[in-house]
Amino acid sequence: MKWKVKLASVVTGAVLIAGAGGVFAGININEQAGSEPSAASSASGQTENTEKQSMDGLDKVQQVYQMIESEYVEDVDKEALWEGALKGMVNELDDPHSAYMDQETASQFNQSLESSFEGIGAEVSMVDDTPTIVSPFGGSPAEKAGLRPNDQILEVNGESTEGSTLNETVLKIRGEKGSTVTLTIQRQGASEPFEVDVVRDEIPIETVTSDTIEQNGRTIGLLELTSFSENTASEFEKQLTNLEEQDIDGLLIDVRGNPGGYLNSVQSIGDLVIPGGEPIVQIEDPNGETTRSISALEEKKDYPIVGLIDEGSVSASEILAAALKEAGGYDLVGQTTYGKGTVQQSMKLGDGSRLKLSMFKWLTSDGNWINEEGVKPTVEVEQPEYFYSAALSPEEELTIETNGEQVKTAQTMLQALGHNPGRTDGYFDEQTSEAVRSYQESAGELPVTGTIDEETAGRMNQDLMEKVQNRENDRQFNEALDLMNDKLTNQ
Repeated sequence: MKWKVKLASVVTGAVLIAGAGGVFAGININEQAGSEPSAASSASGQTENTEKQSMDGLDKVQQVYQMIESEYVEDVDKEALWEGALKGMVNELDDPHSAYMDQETASQFNQSLESSFEGIGAEVSMVDDTPTIVSPFGGSPAEKAGLRPNDQILEVNGESTEGSTLNETVLKIRGEKGSTVTLTIQRQGASEPFEVDVVRDEIPIETVTSDTIEQNGRTIGLLELTSFSENTASEFEKQLTNLEEQDIDGLLIDVRGNPGGYLNSVQSIGDLVIPGGEPIVQIEDPNGETTRSISALEEKKDYPIVGLIDEGSVSASEILAAALKEAGGYDLVGQTTYGKGTVQQSMKLGDGSRLKLSMFKWLTSDGNWINEEGVKPTVEVEQPEYFYSAALSPEEELTIETNGEQVKTAQTMLQALGHNPGRTDGYFDEQTSEAVRSYQESAGELPVTGTIDEETAGRMNQDLMEKVQNRENDRQFNEALDLMNDKLTNQ
């Protein structure tokens, strides 16, 4: 069988709690008859056997259903039995990106296609049977609360996520603006789980922002992409044109923390920045046949481009990053990306439910499959440790001789804010108390107690977030800027 793919309709990206991307309908696959009768003939017996096995399996499902319905000792929910069977088939694929969505879940999912959502602003995927943060959106409640990529969600409001599907967990995390959800998080390197309170908010989909940086008599353009939604490409083109009208000398494209989205969106953006004639992405069908998307850019940009990536750059973000690196020969600064190399399609099942299924692989411009490996930067730069700090949310006041993850978090934050606690091992000693006093005195309007109560913790969270959001402290951004200036100097 030969597949033809309408690339403009395919979508990349995992299930999102709030944000553009995820899985959308619209793929167009046309089956064509094979040109070699002998090949079709030789496969006919295997097809008949497969069909017979499928019918036997369906008959068995029907038989088990009837036996449970008529013989089980207690009353059963018939609809729940069928729903369980459907979920079981998809779960057997052991694919974190494929899922059966019942009517309620599908309805919630459809809301992610709108212009804004109410939630925490993060992408979540299933990793080793555990719901895991892929990427918090920039400026979202999730980011402000200190959630970071690869955080495992063990509980939602005290209820274990073990045994729950990804979509069931997503529904629990979502909620009305202003309400609070408590997530129990296991973080790599942390000795024990900790709780993070996240205040849900409306998450707007403003997917492209632009800016200019004046440095050394040069104008550097900056385009930041938070996801690849339906209108991202047109907005990117609009803002790129605006930057070029300002005679920029170079361009930074930042896809850090970008969880992906529409494939046709990243293809269209590739047409704007990837040299003409070069492949932006390749789509591989189940038979191993590939279709290449070729850039239609007429002339290569007359200014250098540098990309910014990190572990929260997923799927469509990785497509653009890989194309910049392999097809454009441009540098990438930051950290290795997430590593999601499959394409999903969401299909309606007629009653409001949906099946989301991985149907294709996507390959980079050079034909590489980056699944579970990611796109590597040409210049690797890690952020300061405090960029990855969890939010401080102690259940009880932190005082001398207190120990645990919350104390460890507080010590990391104090050190980042310029008040040396003397240690960061999670034990609250006299020097830590002195550091807290020093912070409270410098902050003003805080009681100088040497202990950390809710008021002090909230102020520390706020001050650290402001420090993280300050570009002067962004090592990756500044390295990209330095690299750009070196390129311009050596032109």
